[in-house]
Amino acid sequence: MHKGSCLCGAVEYEITGPLDRILLCHCSRCRKANGSAFSAVSPVAASDFRIIKGQEFLRSYSTDAGVHRIFCGTCGSPIVSKRDNMPETVRLRIGTLDTPLDTGISAHIFVGSKAEWYEILDGHTQYAERPHPG
Repeated sequence: MHKGSCLCGAVEYEITGPLDRILLCHCSRCRKANGSAFSAVSPVAASDFRIIKGQEFLRSYSTDAGVHRIFCGTCGSPIVSKRDNMPETVRLRIGTLDTPLDTGISAHIFVGSKAEWYEILDGHTQYAERPHPG
């Protein structure tokens, strides 16, 4: 089981199932939402993700494309994102985990639109866009 929380501690969550691969997303939307060069995310089964404290503090920003970014309304910490066309999955923001991980980064995605001021220097696989499953 993994546990996590927001910066101010108002929101806490737990994950009862496994985390999927850890991806560093360099798309412009993730950069804007996180104020950084990329977002570290891991797909998690929605049925394995549960808010255990602070549901009332959660806020959501939704796009016309059906993407919902859920964050703490007090401190602004991004917690997960969801897509209308993939209700079975949430994308956990790895930086909010409080428990250690036994795995590392799997790949960089959307490097075709990465910040021009950031240079990827590790040896992890890079995809210009989202890799296709399989």
